[in-house]
Amino acid sequence: MTVALAGAAGATRQAGAHPPSRGTLFVERTRILAHDAHPGHQHVLVLEAPETAARALPGQFVHLSCDPALAMRRPMSIMRAHPARGSIEILYKVHGRGTRLLAARTVGEHLSLIGPIGVPFRLEGYRPRPVLLGGGVGIPPMLFLAEHMRRAHPAPVPLVLMGSEVPFPFTPRPSRLLVPGLPAAVIAAMPLLDDWGIASRLASAAGYSGCHEGFVTELARCWLDALPPAAHAEVELYACGPTAMLVAVQQLAAEYRLPCQISLEEYMACAVGGCAGCAVRIETPAGPAMKRVCVDGPVFEAASVRFGR
Repeated sequence: MTVALAGAAGATRQAGAHPPSRGTLFVERTRILAHDAHPGHQHVLVLEAPETAARALPGQFVHLSCDPALAMRRPMSIMRAHPARGSIEILYKVHGRGTRLLAARTVGEHLSLIGPIGVPFRLEGYRPRPVLLGGGVGIPPMLFLAEHMRRAHPAPVPLVLMGSEVPFPFTPRPSRLLVPGLPAAVIAAMPLLDDWGIASRLASAAGYSGCHEGFVTELARCWLDALPPAAHAEVELYACGPTAMLVAVQQLAAEYRLPCQISLEEYMACAVGGCAGCAVRIETPAGPAMKRVCVDGPVFEAASVRFGR
């Protein structure tokens, strides 16, 4: 059963940002089509959710019921949407009670979700050389965005950099795609992106073979430094991940004078703009303002976000 709700999601946005894609939400009773466990307590969940799949855009998320025993929903980024199949994919990591209960759910069971929620990435006017940075459970929006860019006209040539301190939720393989400016030993890539013809590279402090020993922002800096300065005008950064990583991306964008969009990760209660528990400080043309990550974001222009201030 699907119920349309006229709601706050998408009705408000940060000053100067792209307009929201829609003014309604859907409550869907979804069915679990697949639920695969990966190392590091990570899971990929495939849900039958035709209304959400038909409307979801990169950067948006769903608010998912994890178990009948738990009243509070959990926000989950959308990793991929398949409108023709009527399904969406979600990557999550077991972190607390909600995700622990969710991990026990099996194929064929039903869950309730609200979605798609939030302001997506700006999905037009791509610069020729976008760089997508994803950290941990911030990887899913980057995969969704890379898939959208692949189908754009004209299609940009993205570079996707992903970091994780636990094993990646896929089996890395040496990339067939060269990336000038990056260390020759850094060859590990995501197979799906490689198959799409999109270059990717991986970073971790865990010592995984073929990965950069450090942060994704270090890889981005290597690549930027190898470009002719005039080529920086062709670059835009996109990022999602833990706050420390987003701060580093924000600083990198400022240093190289690059436009940058970031998707914030924040604890949420209602996720539809009612409780304001996920508010962050944003600089607007009218001055500083508190904006809700769930419906005014989660995507913001990086320069507008005031972390910890």
